[in-house]
Amino acid sequence: MIDLLLDPLEYAFMMRGLVAAVIVGAVCAMVGTYVVLRGMAFLGDALAHAILPGVAVGYIVGDGARAPLFWWALVAAVLASLGIGAVTKGTRVKQDTAIGIIFAGTFALGIAMISSMRSYAVDLAHFLFGDILGVSNGDLWLTGILGGGVVLVIIAFYKEFMVLAFDPVLATTLRLPTNLLENLLLVLIAVTIVVSLQTVGVALMVAMLVTPAATAYLVTQRLAVMMALAAGIAAVSGVVGLYLSFYLEIASGAAIVLTCTAFFLLVWAAQSLGLRLNSGE
Repeated sequence: MIDLLLDPLEYAFMMRGLVAAVIVGAVCAMVGTYVVLRGMAFLGDALAHAILPGVAVGYIVGDGARAPLFWWALVAAVLASLGIGAVTKGTRVKQDTAIGIIFAGTFALGIAMISSMRSYAVDLAHFLFGDILGVSNGDLWLTGILGGGVVLVIIAFYKEFMVLAFDPVLATTLRLPTNLLENLLLVLIAVTIVVSLQTVGVALMVAMLVTPAATAYLVTQRLAVMMALAAGIAAVSGVVGLYLSFYLEIASGAAIVLTCTAFFLLVWAAQSLGLRLNSGE
């Protein structure tokens, strides 16, 4: 058993991958807490796909280099998030409709741009499905800095976000800058998605935002406890999933998400069984 735990650590890429999985998991879970409480899962999925035009532009500008891809993806995600907020606030269009419009338009634009490139299938596959084992030291620093920035903003606006999540009417009554807070939360979600791209990819991104937080929500309704528990579940899922991908030779992003899902199903099954026993069934 000790050898099973230590053998993968002989490889530098595994060490970097484990650190990245813990950082990304914790950040996703903290932001995902607000996503779950406010029913914004569709928004997370939309933003994860809305970065595609940015990825395409970054690929063209950087000639396949990863750094431009990251920064252009970040710009696309932030612009898409602010665009959703602007459409929602400026017209009678509801948020889910605005999300659908922005999501469909940006995703189609990204597909159109990527499909015009000859070698996109190979070069951009890691953005669709994740490539955590390809994380470099530079990627790790960038992930840590941006992830740390997201956490600091959440801590700084913890009370305001809490009021906005549980009682938007009270937030307006207290004269909180609700529009500013809404846009700030959208930007945080966008940054988190881009930071997490190399870990799980676009296809599985929404699971990292939603599943750990949803699992914690089954256990507690206290925001601070829920956030800490979700971060712990996501971090453990990242480590366990990465070990599973190493030994089973499966995609690391898929392994991490499946581990998150397994934790959710275990907690859900335990709660369902407990409710049945308490009700005497």
